[in-house]
This record gives sequence, structure tokens and C-alpha cells, in this order.
Amino acid sequence: MRIGLRILLGYFLIVALAAFLLMRVFTQEIKPGVRQAMEDTLADTANVLAELATDDFLAGRIDDGRFATRVRALRERTIDASIWGFRKAQADYRVYVTDAAGTVVFDSSGRDRGRDFSRWNDVYLTLRGRYGARSTRSDPADDGTSVMHVAAPIRDGNRIVGVLTVAKPNSAIAPFIARSERTILRWGFVLLGTALAVGLLAAWWLSRQLGGLRRYADKVTAGERATLPRAAGEFGDLGRALETMRERLEGKQYVERYVHALTHELKAPLAAVRSASELLEAPLPEADRARFAASVREQSERMAQMIDKLLALAAVEHRQRIEDPADIDVATLVDAAVAPFADRDVAVRVRQASDIPVPRTRGDVFLLRQLLSNLVDNACDFSPPGGTVDVSVSVTADRLRIAVADRGPGIPDYALPRVFERFYSLPRPGGRSRSSGLGLAFAAEVATLHGGDVRLENRDGGGTLATLELPLAPAG
Repeated sequence: MRIGLRILLGYFLIVALAAFLLMRVFTQEIKPGVRQAMEDTLADTANVLAELATDDFLAGRIDDGRFATRVRALRERTIDASIWGFRKAQADYRVYVTDAAGTVVFDSSGRDRGRDFSRWNDVYLTLRGRYGARSTRSDPADDGTSVMHVAAPIRDGNRIVGVLTVAKPNSAIAPFIARSERTILRWGFVLLGTALAVGLLAAWWLSRQLGGLRRYADKVTAGERATLPRAAGEFGDLGRALETMRERLEGKQYVERYVHALTHELKAPLAAVRSASELLEAPLPEADRARFAASVREQSERMAQMIDKLLALAAVEHRQRIEDPADIDVATLVDAAVAPFADRDVAVRVRQASDIPVPRTRGDVFLLRQLLSNLVDNACDFSPPGGTVDVSVSVTADRLRIAVADRGPGIPDYALPRVFERFYSLPRPGGRSRSSGLGLAFAAEVATLHGGDVRLENRDGGGTLATLELPLAPAG
């Protein structure tokens, strides 16, 4: 299948699915939305009528007073109105009133007077001072016979002495719902047709651009002379990138020789630094000579170690053990890890429990320092400006525990199981770009390599707590 057709099918599938879901949501929301609007109107009507009925109710003439006469006359009134294209001839309201016991004392339809409605939600809830409403089918098997009932209290002072309910069949609004659904479906199909036309055009254009680049790549692969095709936008950038890649691949052997030579040459300056440190010991005063010589020697050794360790980082996931573990003073390790963050606007505080001896562990000091630096850097990135990152050291049983805590936004629940995945990262606060997503994955691998583990969890009160646990070095 050609790529243009695959792009078209994929695009149309996405658009069709989106249009289907959108139309489905709209059509499903129309009916409850219209009914909610009708319920709001019924609530206003019920409260108005309850106020009008109060005098007759309190006087004991609710079934034969002026209120009852006017409400019954409503059934004979001819409305003859055109409402948004639909004819309305008569009012659809039914009004009934119950006393404080829930017994119907007035019914505009005349069929339920004297019945006990105390268990119906509209009456039951309203008599208890709450909002009462219900939707009940006249025929339990037919949703089209559903009738909405909304009630309002009749009060004698602050006391609820009765309930007035206004009922209206939901079928009265069915034509409006059906018309809205037809309109949405019609425009949905128009949108789908438009999307298909746009998709065809886009697929043709993409296929044409990609086809030119593919033919160019085929000629380059075959060793033929080829001219870069004209392309627009990102395809032009891709074409230029392919051209640059071709030129650089042609010089690959030269690059490899250059890298080998560079690697060899790096050893010579390091040897010269070591020689200079030895020469510096003679012509200077003893104190200065020793100090400068030691500094040059220390820096040269550090440079050599850095080169070796940087090369080893790429293979840390494949290492089975630490080849030459060293005894590590944890206080010194932590201080070295947090030192680079002194110029941040986030303060990094280091605390150690006073009732424990200076803890020590065994392992690779470089890798552990990088691990801690990653955790502190992560905490600083997510801390608010002027915030504080706490680094604490404690000992439990035979385990060393180093905790890095911040007061940032914390980790969303959906991200907690994935924070140690390679290339998975979260956006930094303030719109800063994401990290590479490798720091925490590296931290987890180094911890495992040392027989420990690292965890991230949200703190009470906000923020994140990163905990590194390592085995303590054997005593003696």
C-alpha cells in the first residue's frame, strides 16, 4: 500500500472517529440538556403557583376556590402559538396540591384527588424542606410516556403545610429534541465530507513530496548521480538533511581516523601535565611548590578519571557489578553532589541525624555522585523560585538512607509508575522545556548496581520525596 493511501486512510479514520464521537456526545447531551431547561422552567412555575395558591389552601378552599377555578380553566384556553416552527394549541401543565400528610387535595386533571402521594419524591422531599422533583412513566415500558414533576412548598409562615406540583409530559419537547439531533447529524456529515476532501488533497501533496525524496534516496543508495528535488517546508529541510548526511557519510572513514587520532592525542597533554607537576616541585618555595604540584596532579588525575567514567556511563546498564568498589564517606559524597547547585535560586540544605556515626558505603564514588546530583537537580527544577531542597542522611538497620525532598507541584498519579522509564519526563514548572528523561533511569540503574534502590513519592503538604537506599559498608 502506497504511503499516500496509508496517510489518507489514517487521517480519515481519525477524523471519522472524532466526528462520530463528537456527534454521539452532542446527540446524547441534547435530550438531558433540553429536559434540564424544562425542569428549571417548571421549578419557577411551581413556586409562582404555590404563592398564588397559599391563601386558598390556608382557608381550606383549595379545591373550590378562585385558584382551582383558574387552573381548571387553563385546560380550556386555546394558545394557538407557533414556537420555533412547531404549533402549540393547548397548555400541557397538570397541577396538583397535597396537604402536610401527602394526600392530594386538589388535582387539575380531577383523577387523583384523595390519593396518598407522600412517597413520591416530589412530595416526600419538599415536605422535608428539600428540592423535590421526579420523572415518571405513565406506561413503564414506554419512555415516550415520561412525565416530569417539579414541586414547591406551600408555607404558613416558616412551616411547610402543603406541596404544589407542576407536571409536564416530556413528549412536549420531543419535536425540538428530534429536530436538533437531525441538524447535528446533517452538519456532522457535511464536516465529514469536507474532512475527506481536505484529506485527499493533503495525502496527494504528502505523497508527491515523499515520493521525490524516496526516488532521490534510491539513486544515492545505488551510487548514481542525483539532484536534490525541490520540496517545501519540512520536506525541504528533510531533503537538505539527507544531502548533508550523504556528504558526511562519504567522509566517514576520514572521520573515524580523526576520532582515533584525537583519542590518542588526548593522552599526550595529560602526560605533559603530569610531567609539569613534577618539574614545578623544584624552582618554587617549598609550600607553593608542593601546593601547585599537588593541584596540577590532582586536576590531571581528575581529567583522566572523567574521561574513563564518561565512556563507562554508556555501558552502565550492561555492567553486572562494580569492578573496584571503594569505601565512601557519605558526608563527603553528599557535599560534593550538592556543591554545583550553590548558585541556584533554590537553597539546598544538607542535614544528618546527630545520633548516628558518619555513615560509609562501598561503591563507585563517581556514579553515586552523579546519581545524587541528578536527584538534587530534579528537585531544584521542580521547586518554586526561592524554595528549599532538603537533603537528609539517616541509617536504618544495615541500610543507608539519603532523602531529597522538595516543595514543588509533586508527581501526578498517572506518572508515578513511569518516572523511572527511559525518555519519560514531565514538563517543568514555568513553561520550561522537558528534560531528556534519562536522569532518573540512570539513577535507578546505578542504585541497583550498588545493591540499593531509589524511589519517588509525593509528600504530605505538596512536593516530592526521592529516597536512595544503599547497603552500609561493613564495620572495620
